[in-house]
Amino acid sequence: MSLGVPYGIVGYTGRMGHELEAAAGAAPCLRVWIDGEQCSGSPRVIFDFSSASALPRTAELCRKYRSALVLGTTALKEEHYALIRALSQEVPVVQSSNYSVGIAVMAMILRQYGALLSDWDAEIAEAHHIHKKDAPSGTALMLEKALGRQVPVHSFRLGGLPGDHLAVFGNEGETLTICHHAISRSVFAIGAMKAAQFVLTKKNGLYTFEDALRFLTASPAEE
Repeated sequence: MSLGVPYGIVGYTGRMGHELEAAAGAAPCLRVWIDGEQCSGSPRVIFDFSSASALPRTAELCRKYRSALVLGTTALKEEHYALIRALSQEVPVVQSSNYSVGIAVMAMILRQYGALLSDWDAEIAEAHHIHKKDAPSGTALMLEKALGRQVPVHSFRLGGLPGDHLAVFGNEGETLTICHHAISRSVFAIGAMKAAQFVLTKKNGLYTFEDALRFLTASPAEE
């Protein structure tokens, strides 16, 4: 997939930074760093998968260059969401805890069918690499929100796992497990490119990755 427009990456030297550059293909990369901005032009879209502490600077960069934002940073607090909402009135923003297509579909399933299991016991588990700082993961919390009720959430930090998520349901006679296994971090970068393709069609507003997927897969009549 080639993004086809100039872009910037906040936290370029990180693991996701390199994945994003690989997924963007031949598009010219304007490398934007958390400390010491380095930019030779005007990025049409900025990717930030770094840290919550970098978000104010990222918002400044988006305003400076009038760039769309694809935000994948987790462990956000209310002040960060307030900043995102304010920024989205000026430029388009896609914000998600996870840019895997499979996770997005998993959340849709829980949102649509979770009510049918409202009298079942339910728990969510997630496993990530040992360097992940937040626990439970933002994705696990997103899945719990999609389910529509509070359930126990378990976290594991093991080796170099990109990310596993399970929603387990049970009653006295049966169990049901919905699970997602990320084989490589590249799936998140590919999803972020899809989000960028979507957000570049907007003038402003705050969107989810699900919004992007629904838009990109809609028929002309549905659009």
